Amino acid sequence: MRLTEELLTPNDPKLKKWATTRQGRGGSSGASSARPVPVRRDIEPGDAGIWATCNKGKEAKCVGELKTLFDDYASRLYGHGAVGDEGGNDADDDVVDVEAEIAKELESLRKPSAAQQLFASVRLDTPCVAFFKVLPPIEPVSFVQAICKDAADSSGRKQCRSVQRLTPISLVGKATEKGLEEVAKEVLRPHFHEPGCAGKKFAIRPNLRNHSLLTRDGVIKQVATAVGPGHQVDLKNYDVLILVELYKNVCGMSVVGKEYDTLRKFNIAELYAPASRVTSEPGARADVKPKGGEAAEEQKEEA
Repeated sequence: MRLTEELLTPNDPKLKKWATTRQGRGGSSGASSARPVPVRRDIEPGDAGIWATCNKGKEAKCVGELKTLFDDYASRLYGHGAVGDEGGNDADDDVVDVEAEIAKELESLRKPSAAQQLFASVRLDTPCVAFFKVLPPIEPVSFVQAICKDAADSSGRKQCRSVQRLTPISLVGKATEKGLEEVAKEVLRPHFHEPGCAGKKFAIRPNLRNHSLLTRDGVIKQVATAVGPGHQVDLKNYDVLILVELYKNVCGMSVVGKEYDTLRKFNIAELYAPASRVTSEPGARADVKPKGGEAAEEQKEEA
């Protein structure tokens, strides 16, 4: 009995030591393990994403507008579960499991939210451009197309004031001949190499930023070779357009349809142009001269 009384004595230093916060591995407390896991913010091989252009000095505003826009469209196209609503209605439960609720809250602290997982902006040191990584269920091409189609149907009602062109990227690889070959093999297969894909007319539009290893002509030649026989180059009346983006040590690629030119090369700034700047011909739009980095990009494509 004496031993029991000693163990239960409030002033017993042994009891205080026993009651302190349990230490995790490496001597850290259990609370520290609830810190969010760091997310890499580099463009890496295997990524998918969306490039965006903007006027110089508007990069931060462009990123903020796109984050809001992308979250909105993820909810519209993929349901609320895509951006963090895990479903379920705890109000219907007669009994609340307190321990389960605490565990659930700690787990939410350890992991980034679903919205953060779907879209992650990458900090770049190049003016006039931004890049967002995306994860499933987001499919970059159809996602950007949906945004641009809505912008075309909502002329004069801007959702973004700083964003110009959006370029979907289905897959990223290393910006080398071998890396470009690997990306092309994966991205082009469903459009050119599967049953029912024969006889397509195609065009290739590469864009190089801060990259000097590969040349524009070399990229076009290599991608055309990857397309293979049975298809025809047609720069104006193509069935599909192959977009190739090279930035520093990475390259990305996607395949879009005829709507790319109809939707102003996915330039939502032009699609949002006020009605006064639209020609009287149904479905036609007056040319809107881009500014800043977008103007230089337009000149490269026309070369």
